[in-house]
Formats: sequence, structure tokens, C-alpha cells
Amino acid sequence: MASITSLRPAVPPRSISPKATGQLLSGDALSLISVTRAFGALKAVDDVTLNVQAGQKYAVLGSNGAGKTTLFNAITGDFPPTAGRIHFFGEDITDLPPHERIRKGMRRTYQSSLLFRDLTVRDNLFLAVRGVASGRFSFMRARARHASTIATNDLLDRARLSHIADELVANLAHGQQRQLEIGMALAGAPRLILFDEPAAGLSPAERRELVLLLTSLPAHMSFVLIEHDLDIALRVVERVTVMHNGRVLRTGTPAEIEGDAQVQAIYMGSKH
Repeated sequence: MASITSLRPAVPPRSISPKATGQLLSGDALSLISVTRAFGALKAVDDVTLNVQAGQKYAVLGSNGAGKTTLFNAITGDFPPTAGRIHFFGEDITDLPPHERIRKGMRRTYQSSLLFRDLTVRDNLFLAVRGVASGRFSFMRARARHASTIATNDLLDRARLSHIADELVANLAHGQQRQLEIGMALAGAPRLILFDEPAAGLSPAERRELVLLLTSLPAHMSFVLIEHDLDIALRVVERVTVMHNGRVLRTGTPAEIEGDAQVQAIYMGSKH
């Protein structure tokens, strides 16, 4: 967990069009306004605008190199945008560091598992709970009725991991590790979670378990999903943006995206 540091001086916001302002007032959980992330002359993300409503389940699709993970890095502050603005529940967070975004209710999982392999499932979830709780630096051992212990047990149930709570993470199957990451992202009642390819490397049975987990998330919780497995992505979301070469190619419902001829030609292949 990053230490608390002083915030950088606020950068005056760029002018926002009336249309964009109207979108910000509509109760969106996340609004990206002309977001660009450049690395030298390369624009990995180029002028991306999208809106995720509160409680909406959203997917960002695209082939390798489309800019999806870089877009997530811009949203979380790991690689802040070089142009454009990011609003989280109406608040401009473009210049906030990652740990401040976490405190405001944003969470993320990564393509590669970031877990404590020598600790148990329960211990990993407990650390996630304590990491976003007040008094997280306390060295007092939590008792059975402590709020953090109760929250940990709740996460074990929600992530469908109670039956392996005391198993070392190093002994878990890949799919179970993915479930644990999602459970850790649920710590502290997040308002928005960014899932970066949660189905990568999963077996068919593990993919079914992932779908059950994603569809069981609370209705009020928003999430944005990056996923190569279209069958999973289109089953668990309400809105989809397809990216190509760093830009938005199409945005629509899962049915509209699946039936789009250009999307089919570029991403789905002739069999679709």
C-alpha cells in the first residue's frame, strides 16, 4: 500500500463541451473525455471518450495492441493520460495518484496474478480488507468478531472460496487464483472494478465459474472488463466498446457488437 503523500497542485481542467458536461451530470460512474496516452510519438490510446453508468457492466474489447491495458493504466493512474480528462462519479480524478483513486472506490485486477503465494486464501483476503480500512497500520491481532474478520469471511463467500479458505495460494489452480484476485478487488465496498482479462488461461469449467462469479456481483457495482474471450464478455456485460489501434471503433450493446460486420471481420473471424 502506497504511503500518503501530498497531492500535486491541481491542473486547471480543460474546457469541456456542453455535451460532455451533460454526460457528467447523468450519474456516470466513469467518464473518459478525449483521453490520450502517448509514449513519445506513439499514441497507445488516442482520443478515447466513453461513459460507464453507475451499476453498469461494461466491456472493452480488441485485439492485442489495441490499447486496452494502456487505457486501464490511464484510468487507474499507473500511466496518467497525456491529454483528456477522467471523471469518477462526477469528480475529476485525472491528476490523482493511484492510491487516492483506490480510496475513492476504484479497484483493479491485472493480467498477471499479484498474490501472496506463501499465505493462505483467507490471509490474502484479510490483507486486502485491511489495506483499504481505517487503522490499517495497526499491529493489533483482529479477533473473530472484528469488522475486518467479518468482512474477510464475507469475501470468502462472495468469491466462492470458503471451501479452500486455509489453503496456501501456491497450491491453488489458476482459476482459483483468478477468483481470489476478484475477491480481493471486492474489499472495502468498491464502486467500480476494472477486470483485466480475468478469463486468461482458464479451463472451460473455470470459465463457467468465472461467469457465475461476475454475474453474482451486486447490481449497484459497476465494472469494466477487458477480455479476449468474447463468449464470456458478451454474456456478462450490458455495454461494449471495441478498440482498434488505440481508438474507439464501435460502441453498442452486446447484440449490436456481435452483429457488426466490421467487428466480425476484424475480431471474430468468419466463423461468427
